[in-house]
Amino acid sequence: MFYRVARCPALKHPSTYLDWYVHTPEIRHDLRSSGITSLQYDVDLGKIDLSLNYAHGNPEATKLLAQRYKVSSENVFVSSEGTSGQNARIIKLLGERSPKKNEAIVEYPTYEPLLRNVQDHFKRVKRLDRRESEDYRLDADALGKLVSERTGLLVLTNPHAPSSAVADRKELREILAVASERGFFVLCDEIYAEFDRQVVPTAFSVDPEWGIVTTSFTKAYGLGGLKLGTALAKKQLVDELYTDVLNTVGNSPNVVQLLASEILDKGMPALEKHKQKWNPLKNETERWLSEHDIGYFPNKLSVTYWAKLSTKDTHKWTNEHAIPHHSVAPVPGAFFLFKSDYKLVRSNMVRIGIGNISPGQTSLTEALRALEEALNTRNST
Repeated sequence: MFYRVARCPALKHPSTYLDWYVHTPEIRHDLRSSGITSLQYDVDLGKIDLSLNYAHGNPEATKLLAQRYKVSSENVFVSSEGTSGQNARIIKLLGERSPKKNEAIVEYPTYEPLLRNVQDHFKRVKRLDRRESEDYRLDADALGKLVSERTGLLVLTNPHAPSSAVADRKELREILAVASERGFFVLCDEIYAEFDRQVVPTAFSVDPEWGIVTTSFTKAYGLGGLKLGTALAKKQLVDELYTDVLNTVGNSPNVVQLLASEILDKGMPALEKHKQKWNPLKNETERWLSEHDIGYFPNKLSVTYWAKLSTKDTHKWTNEHAIPHHSVAPVPGAFFLFKSDYKLVRSNMVRIGIGNISPGQTSLTEALRALEEALNTRNST
């Protein structure tokens, strides 16, 4: 079956990738997940006030997050929407903030929902190329040629989704220098940076006036069910975001942020230990890729690999061959390669994610064997 996005009249720019992800039939070998799973955490919050909620975030959770990111509490926006929800809220806020700044720039390739959120709230969208031939680095000179007096926002990921290339402080400083000079915000989704925060500087730490960070513990620690989202921004923006929350969904819930406080205060060693379980799986995956002469971009942080297969159209191959005949699914590269519309680019790239694989079992070996069989038995795709 060749899956296509189900267009919803209520959404101006729905995500093709998310529609595909949730409607993929049950498969034995799921190589789609970009974050680790299977976290079991013993929660004991004691007696709590379930009527309590917060207009400006749980003070304890905010303080602990501020300590983690070495910022002031006034620069922390915390919500129960995860990183995706925070991205959508921040993009909406900035899109409505200044009618004269109705142009945005989004990196290319990128995580498709970011592009679609920007298209919903900015009249004009340009793309900043991150080229494979340049190891997907950020190009400040190219950015300088794209911006105009109407540019209000640049949207990035760091590490880059899908390649996992890390922009260092120098790259970020050059990008944010352009933003400062021309007066636009840089929203940087840093969710994958939580795999190793010592390696990835926050965009906010580089420029607290124009840099905005979104992140959560979903990918690196298996806390997808918590839906805790964190943003770092200047105080004025943080206050505006809390006001926006108040006027849309109301005050922030108590239980999520209480649990976040418990984890940040006492649970991080257990979370770090859980994360390390995927290191042997990463090693096995990299050996398999090398042994089968499959080119991939080096990834020292997360649990995904941006890989180049021998098949010419991985979207068609995945949906018409790998899934129905071998019950295995990586993410087709075409989902990261939309320019502006919904035209599927013919691509030989896939993102292989091992987050759904259980450590200590043979399921990764079996999944890679199924992937190999799907490649060896492909037809003319």
